[in-house]
Amino acid sequence: MFEVSVEQTFAAGHALRNYKGSCENVHGHNFRVRVTIEGERLDDTGLLVDFIDVKKSMGEIIARLDHVFLNDIAPFDVKNPSAENIAEYFHEELSRRLTANPVPVQLREVRVWETDIQSAAYRP
Repeated sequence: MFEVSVEQTFAAGHALRNYKGSCENVHGHNFRVRVTIEGERLDDTGLLVDFIDVKKSMGEIIARLDHVFLNDIAPFDVKNPSAENIAEYFHEELSRRLTANPVPVQLREVRVWETDIQSAAYRP
C-alpha cells in the first residue's frame, strides 16, 4: 500500500453552537489540514497521485473557507463548524475530486488542527 500526505493552511472564524464555554463565542484559528491518500499501485510515472493536483484540489476547498466566518457558509450554517466536522467536509469534497486520478485511490484520513497541539481526524 502506498500513501501520500499533503498539508495546507487557512484562517477562519467560527463559534461553536451549544457549547458551554468560551468557544461558544466568536473566535478564530489558523487551521492546518492534512489529507492522506492511499492506493495499492502507482501510475506509469511512479506516482500514486500528483502532489500538484492534490494541492490544487485542496486549494479549491480552502478558497471557500479562508478568511470567512464559517457559521455563515454551508454546510456550517447548519452543522457545527467543529474541527471534526471540518475534517469530514474536506473528506467529502476532496473524495469527489480524486475520482479522476489515473489509478484507484481513496482518501484514508483528513486531520484538522485548530492549534499546534489540538487536532481532530476523520476516517470513513
